[in-house]
Amino acid sequence: MQDFAFFGSIFIFIVTYAMIIWEKFHRMIVAMTGGILMVLFGFLTQETAVKDDIDFNTLGLLIGMMILVTITRRSGVFEAMAIWAARITQGQPVKLLGLLSLITALASALLDNVTTVLLIVPITLTLTDKLEVNPIPFLISEILASNIGGAATLIGDPPNIMIGSAVGLSFNQFIYHLAPVCAMIMLVTIGLLMLLYRKELQVSDECRQSLTVLTPRDEIHDWRLLKQSLTILGLTIIGFAFHTSLHLESATIALAGAMLLMIISKEEPEEILLNIEWPTIFFFAGLFILVGGLKSTGVISHLAQLGLDFTKGQIMETSFLILWLSAIASAFIDNIPFVATMIPMLQEMGRISGLNLEPAWWSLALGACLGGNGTIIGASANVIVIGIAEKNGILITFRKFFMIAFPFMLLSILISHIYIYLRYFQ
Repeated sequence: MQDFAFFGSIFIFIVTYAMIIWEKFHRMIVAMTGGILMVLFGFLTQETAVKDDIDFNTLGLLIGMMILVTITRRSGVFEAMAIWAARITQGQPVKLLGLLSLITALASALLDNVTTVLLIVPITLTLTDKLEVNPIPFLISEILASNIGGAATLIGDPPNIMIGSAVGLSFNQFIYHLAPVCAMIMLVTIGLLMLLYRKELQVSDECRQSLTVLTPRDEIHDWRLLKQSLTILGLTIIGFAFHTSLHLESATIALAGAMLLMIISKEEPEEILLNIEWPTIFFFAGLFILVGGLKSTGVISHLAQLGLDFTKGQIMETSFLILWLSAIASAFIDNIPFVATMIPMLQEMGRISGLNLEPAWWSLALGACLGGNGTIIGASANVIVIGIAEKNGILITFRKFFMIAFPFMLLSILISHIYIYLRYFQ
């Protein structure tokens, strides 16, 4: 029976991901079906799925931020920011792509990558619509930038928060150890993206000039709502920065901000809730249950243990294996449950061997965060961007994203590999 659960959960997982890649059915339906099959076959119970596997903090954070962004957008601030970015770059799409990617990376490091893409994507879609240029290169670039920037700090990506909490690593330590390599990767990535898309991103002089003569101030439709939205959004972001001291989860802060803005703005709840990316929320729930099935049947622990046994306790080999294993795994499995499994295993390895595992922790953080760039389902920010794009009639397929993003992900891990070797083992 144990073997049936072990191999059965693997079979459901593989078939589900194959269906997501095939794209014959909507990925939300496929993910939820896969998760439900895990429960129906008894690979995990509904109670376990709800209590331990579905990350309601992530879902609550997403819903809260979607409400905040939806109301804020009605003021016209995103259109104003789009005009500002266009004027700075003189309406040249390639330069604009580089600027938006850089802003996305910096904001992801200081806030978190999910919040950042919720704020930056509406600006991007406004700009590309006004310039009459293909938005897909911009969206793919921003996904890559959000995960690279998020890897640089303690609060930028959930795996870093989990690692920092478990090991006692500070905000400053993350910046000291990870920010240099992330900055290096970001510069290389932006340069290559601008080179890759330079021929595809061409606009007429008329479009460019018509955009650069506009002024950001003229795009604001409701100054009162703008002040209310930016005030609440600012307070929410401050709440994120101090959520540990406040003993509050980020979802609580995001939902509190969302409810407060709905109260003072007097927006109709029905209209606001219609703008939430519900397919994205349910897609996440399905993925959480799906991976929970692998956790419950011991598949993830078994794979992680095999990897650790393979290195025979050598810290350099262990660090490199963790870097590449976590990167590849995080491209296809949500990085949150993977990191949750790896943390206790690494702690136990350190207890038994007495080794200093600091390089291995930085390897896990880099691999899990940067590996999320490998596929459209590798990280929360990816799924959010794809969902918003679909709602605006822009289809980014699994294969299209994979063909561009996966090589960039491998390049970022290669740079990380060299960085870890030179910094910790030379």
